[in-house]
Amino acid sequence: MADNPSKRDERDRSQVAGSEDYEIEYFAKEAGISAEQARELVRKHGNDRETLKAEARKLST
Repeated sequence: MADNPSKRDERDRSQVAGSEDYEIEYFAKEAGISAEQARELVRKHGNDRETLKAEARKLST
């Protein structure tokens, strides 16, 4: 059966759920940093994915 476009969930892909280990680990892998570095970025800069990506790029340079 095809997906029903009228049924949408409440997830916000523009944010990283800092309290969820799997989200931190996924973001860390995606950004090429350690999970602990990702947690520290979320603590310092909040959970906006674009901000976190920019900060992660600074760590890897």
